[in-house]
Amino acid sequence: MTIFRTLLAGCALLLAALGLAPVALAADCAKERFEESDFIVCTIDPATEDLRLFWRDESGAPYRHFSAVTDAVSEAGATLSLAINAGMYDGDYAPIGLYVEGGQEMAPINTRSVEGPPASVPNFYKKPNGVFFIATDGAGILETGAFIATQPDVTFATQSGPLLVQDNALHPALIPGSTDRTRRSGVGVCGNGMVRLAISEGRVNFHDFARLFRDHLGCADALFLDGGRGAGLYHPALRRNDFSLHGGYGPMLGVVE
Repeated sequence: MTIFRTLLAGCALLLAALGLAPVALAADCAKERFEESDFIVCTIDPATEDLRLFWRDESGAPYRHFSAVTDAVSEAGATLSLAINAGMYDGDYAPIGLYVEGGQEMAPINTRSVEGPPASVPNFYKKPNGVFFIATDGAGILETGAFIATQPDVTFATQSGPLLVQDNALHPALIPGSTDRTRRSGVGVCGNGMVRLAISEGRVNFHDFARLFRDHLGCADALFLDGGRGAGLYHPALRRNDFSLHGGYGPMLGVVE
């Protein structure tokens, strides 16, 4: 399957270069343009695809780099076909909020509030924030308080913020036309339970990024993952293996084949 996808992506790129087809990057990812900004969007069906979270290796050290996850997956006889950063982390590459991997809670949920002018509040604490999770019946995104109240039985979960879209409503603090523009990554849960990962190719503000998920991708719920140097993508067919200038990433979301 991985070889097929790589060949398919290569053929599609060649046809696009010849002006015979749009740029289709693989069966799971495509270049999308929304209101003068370019994005890479990957669509994953959690019912049929193996979407996982990765943070630490067998020795307990953070993976930090997509290549390290690739090696670990390869040693287990599988292939990492896609990965993206999966939420904010501290100086030790540890998750700032809830992190669940393989059904085991490895970092607790974070309900702390930070007061101050909006520009001074770190993105994680621009409430409402939320949790992206994978359970036996599919994927979901819940506001942090709702996640605590319902306590879903999850296999994987990562907490981040702000919550870009909640029940088709944009985060109330997002400002149209904001000059706070940087590279951004996020995850949405969309029609038919599809998970859509998006990363901007250039700089975009929060409001436009949230509208990408709601108005262009049809996601009723979407969560910001990270921005600037903390946003990265791994995709062999795209020849993308991003490296964080923070020295590495914390948690990462990946598709295993």
